[in-house]
Amino acid sequence: MTIIDTALRDSLRALKLSGMLQTLDARLVQAHAGELGHLEFLQVLCHDEISRRETTSIARRLAKAKFEQQATLEEFDFAASPKLPAAQIRDLAALRWLQTGESVILYGPVGVGKTHLAQALGHLAVRRGADVRFTKTSRTLADLAGGHADRTWTKRLGELARPDLLILDDFAMRELTAPQADDLYELVSERARTAKSMIITSNRAPVDWYPLFPNPVVAESLLDRLINTSHQVFMNGPSYRPNKKPGHTNSTTTKTDK
Repeated sequence: MTIIDTALRDSLRALKLSGMLQTLDARLVQAHAGELGHLEFLQVLCHDEISRRETTSIARRLAKAKFEQQATLEEFDFAASPKLPAAQIRDLAALRWLQTGESVILYGPVGVGKTHLAQALGHLAVRRGADVRFTKTSRTLADLAGGHADRTWTKRLGELARPDLLILDDFAMRELTAPQADDLYELVSERARTAKSMIITSNRAPVDWYPLFPNPVVAESLLDRLINTSHQVFMNGPSYRPNKKPGHTNSTTTKTDK
């Protein structure tokens, strides 16, 4: 290694250009072989750095999303469930609804892949640069309830309202208490105010959500904001959970989808 090479590597470290540093040797070989001109050499090194930063950024956002599994739309098996509205789902993959602050409601019986699809759309949003959070609805309600107890409710609500996309899994599983309904109202209202999207998964159709709220006025106000600005996808068909033969294990299918 020459003095110039050493100085260049030190400069790249000082500038925190580790993407360039990681590929420098390979790019120098290409340059010495005449495969890269001076401008091409610099351009390729810049591209290496950009790629590293994009990869690091995606990995960071995926960790913050807290998905139960790293499901992607590319691996979703539409052939296994021919009754699913594949065209509608692929249209949602364009994420136009996310750009306009609209929401998505995925509903249908247990096991058809709602949770998988919700996380797959969330994963796609992360790759497009969005900040995403995935959580069970029951966990969200418990978290907000805890905020009332320790006076951190405003902070906790802000953390749930901040992401570009919030995924609430297992929505409308049971009747809500009055405080739970009020907390949901505040959350949905705050996200609607800032035009932030949500994905809701539920075993019940949206029309069946209203009786779960103790106060009809709160129900009407909350669900009007949520349902009337959403893309609703009815998911039906055979269970999406993989069929396993006795004694067969597969590390990629330890999680089940709703």
